[in-house]
Amino acid sequence: VQLQASGGGAVQAGGSLRLSCVASGLTFMYYSMGWFRQAPGKEREFVAAISRSGGNTPYADSVKGRFTISRENDKKTVYLQMNGLKPEDTAIYYCAADRTILSNIHTAPDEYEHWGQGTLVTVSS
Repeated sequence: VQLQASGGGAVQAGGSLRLSCVASGLTFMYYSMGWFRQAPGKEREFVAAISRSGGNTPYADSVKGRFTISRENDKKTVYLQMNGLKPEDTAIYYCAADRTILSNIHTAPDEYEHWGQGTLVTVSS
């Protein structure tokens, strides 16, 4: 299984980025997908997740209204559109896959079986 995340970069506060994560080696439609992030010196935290069909999309309070998660099952890809970026959004962003039933979804990192390598997002003030 491989999860290849991309789209990170350096932006100024208020800017936007779109992260992508392409999955291979798994039956994508059977997995809910999540985005997590880890800032220097901090623990990995939940950002957003999306159920198998896309109908359930919880977000962390810190990103609600600014970030949007979506997926294209035929392309085995999950996206994270990030608008209104803030310096506190600076972190390495990871995508993860969790084999789930129907619309079930988890927000704890321990529930996810497969992880990508991460992509760095840096937001300057």
